[in-house]
Amino acid sequence: MNQKAIGLVDCNSFYCSCERLFRPELNNKPVVVLSNNDGCAVSRTDEAKALGIKMGEPYFKFKDICQKHQVHVFSTNFSLYTNLSDRVMGTLKKLSPEVEVYSVDEAFLDLTGIRDLSKHGEMMKEILLSHVGIPVGVGIGPTKVLAKAANRLAKKSKKSKGVVNLMEKKYQDVGLERIEIEDVWGIGRANSEKMRTLGIKTAKDLRDYKNENLIQSIFTKVGLQIKHELMGINCFPFNKPYEPKKEIMCSRTFGGTVTEFETLKESIANYVTDAAEKLRAQDSLCQGISVFARTNPFNQKEQYYLYESKKLETPTSHTLKLINVAIELLKLGFKQGYEYKKAGVRLIDFYSSIEYQLDLLKAHDSIEDIKLMNVVDLVNGKEGETVLKSAACGVSDKAWKMNRNFKSPRYTTSWEQLKVFQ
Repeated sequence: MNQKAIGLVDCNSFYCSCERLFRPELNNKPVVVLSNNDGCAVSRTDEAKALGIKMGEPYFKFKDICQKHQVHVFSTNFSLYTNLSDRVMGTLKKLSPEVEVYSVDEAFLDLTGIRDLSKHGEMMKEILLSHVGIPVGVGIGPTKVLAKAANRLAKKSKKSKGVVNLMEKKYQDVGLERIEIEDVWGIGRANSEKMRTLGIKTAKDLRDYKNENLIQSIFTKVGLQIKHELMGINCFPFNKPYEPKKEIMCSRTFGGTVTEFETLKESIANYVTDAAEKLRAQDSLCQGISVFARTNPFNQKEQYYLYESKKLETPTSHTLKLINVAIELLKLGFKQGYEYKKAGVRLIDFYSSIEYQLDLLKAHDSIEDIKLMNVVDLVNGKEGETVLKSAACGVSDKAWKMNRNFKSPRYTTSWEQLKVFQ
């Protein structure tokens, strides 16, 4: 019986790589992508890291570095990133019978039965670069944790050329000794500090630690499972069945402050639209909705927190119905004279749209309602997330929109913003 072989493909500085794809002149130059409202660094190229820019560091702290060293700074462009992520994952699904998408830029692959794993990893790397244009690192191991460790080594070592295979124990011994304990998948900073007090400084130290009862008592069952995975024992199942969310929240901090009801209403309508789309994507209906808005807690002005909720008579996933309820709730709690800085919506009390049993005495979403939402999702999925939306969402940029002063065009999801190469 073949030994289990798991690959982890991880895109290199994914958001930055997406920006570079349409700006090839940025290759080998420092690039940084900022979080919502242009707040903190969430993606950095190696060149930006070399300048001392840290992950999560506020932009205002390294703004001078960017100006001095001509660092190219971008706001988050999620429509571009998710589209390219779909292309990466779609390509991987053609290269492996089983693919578990772990995040927007990572996926586990079942490579069991492939003879030359290292060569296969190199092939996947070349295909992704050729077909999608995104550079990746490939880690291979008999367990998920070892595949993660191999991937980390692949990204750190120039000699590896982006592919590391830890299927054999002799390579595991060398590789795990080079990985600090805080860099082991699933350990984290707090647990790594505790482990260092036990003399566990590297991944190899954890793998070889003798007192498993102590590991479990301090770091729970998960900590022991990580140790076993480092030993080559599979503890984390591949392709764990998808579990739908039990609640969906959509909220944003505004780029400016909002004082008028109509402006705040537009923000709530947009957040309901996003949340309802996610609700339908997991085949769910909701029977509870709440809206909230708050002023800026960091200024010296009078504070106010708006919160209203309602239980619906029947579950629904219809965007327009949910927007109407949300606006009713907003009217109940809105107070004039306050400067609102953040708002959001929360959907709860979910039911499966496939299994939900209808009550003949109550009004449910009609066949026409369902077809309308399906068409909206289909069009927005193909043409862009804001092509079809309710008039309540507004049509112009308002103060509730996030600051995205460095946002690149939607190269792959807008006809008007298609890249033209000279």
